[in-house]
Amino acid sequence: NLDNESVTFSVKDYRRAGRKSLLRLSDAEFIRRFALHILPKGFVRIRHYGILSSYHKKITLTQLQQSLGRVHLKERKPLQHRLCPVCKKGKLVTLNTFTARGPPGYWMEKLRKQSNK
Repeated sequence: NLDNESVTFSVKDYRRAGRKSLLRLSDAEFIRRFALHILPKGFVRIRHYGILSSYHKKITLTQLQQSLGRVHLKERKPLQHRLCPVCKKGKLVTLNTFTARGPPGYWMEKLRKQSNK
């Protein structure tokens, strides 16, 4: 529904087990939210294309899984993480471990001190 002040439309509320309800937004807010779904020029939504598109999922995904199941991978030696990759004799020693969040805290502290000088 569209009037002079707002836009009202039906939405599916996933927080409430997918119940449908009406949402009323101002014109500007509706356009802002709608514009978030418009991709920049040159971009495409790749989730709808290729072997994972709905069409291919129904028809060829099963065939792909069966054919990939027949592929025999070469046997590899187990990884030896502490063995030197160059000489294959020396033992590697862990000096520092990084988290997935970035550099260690003391590095960040050092950078802050240098930037304040």
